[in-house]
Amino acid sequence: MGKLDNQQLQKLLSYIKVNDQIIVPPMIGYDAGVHRLGDQLLVVSTDPCTGVPLEWFGWFLINYAASDLSLFGAKPQFCTINLLGPKSTDPAVFQDIMRQTCVAADEQDIAIVRGHTGMYDSLKDLLGVCTVYGAVDPIKLVTPKNVKPGDLILCTKPIGIETLTNFVLTHPKMAIDIFGVLKVQELAGMVKMQSCVKEAQQLAHVGCVNAMHDATEGGLVTALNELSEASNVGIRVNWENIPISREVLLLKERFCLSDEQVLALSSTGTILAAVPLLLRQRVVEVLGQLGLCAYFIGEFTKSRDRVLLKGGREEVFPLFAEDVYTRLLAFKE
Repeated sequence: MGKLDNQQLQKLLSYIKVNDQIIVPPMIGYDAGVHRLGDQLLVVSTDPCTGVPLEWFGWFLINYAASDLSLFGAKPQFCTINLLGPKSTDPAVFQDIMRQTCVAADEQDIAIVRGHTGMYDSLKDLLGVCTVYGAVDPIKLVTPKNVKPGDLILCTKPIGIETLTNFVLTHPKMAIDIFGVLKVQELAGMVKMQSCVKEAQQLAHVGCVNAMHDATEGGLVTALNELSEASNVGIRVNWENIPISREVLLLKERFCLSDEQVLALSSTGTILAAVPLLLRQRVVEVLGQLGLCAYFIGEFTKSRDRVLLKGGREEVFPLFAEDVYTRLLAFKE
């Protein structure tokens, strides 16, 4: 995928000065930052958007950043938009994307405050950047460092939905060959599953979770390792409890993917969360009201070990993610 490795990213972060108004500065494993604003805290998240189906560009642009912000317990309220493209970009393309963006912002009740649009010789493809802002009461703030040993590991959706949906949209003929016509139609209609704004806000609002992380680039592998690092806890994941759909298994067979690559499938919209044991049923109820299932795939442990239980045997949970999302979507038929 497109991220720097942690060592190189840490070098970039080392240049940032400490500021006592910043509650959550830029850190590895944190998809939003937090600073003081009077008696409240302001959560800020920013994300790029590129390489997605053009008819959904504006929706992704809003929801990528809004999802990351919601995972911190805040409600997205305001945003800024950058739309950039090659010099040859037809202005009508920008207009269509902006229409999509405004519709998506209205769906989340987000006000667009400012933006910039430009065409540059140095760009070869469309690029959007959205920065979302939202206030949160300090006692409602949720961050990756709040995991407690004994918390259950919650997964809110079957893994790989993002990969499956976008594969279907970009490779419809091959997708029909693999999954069949009816399943392709169903998957193509699941784009909005790649947002976790509603469920993240609801889980935070009722106080069901100690921490949340979106399983974006690197899927479960990156999300669980980053939660483990942030809170200095271990993980114990049961392979048999992980929601892996038949379609992901078919994709695995077609492209000869390993189990580790399946765990690392980009799964934007899927939340990995730390849930206190006593709140397990409450989480089931909250997600059920939103039409979602609660999959409990393991627990966080006091030990720093990261364990994958598979077929009755203990293995080391993958420490590094090999996400094949880009390779699958760029595959030439």
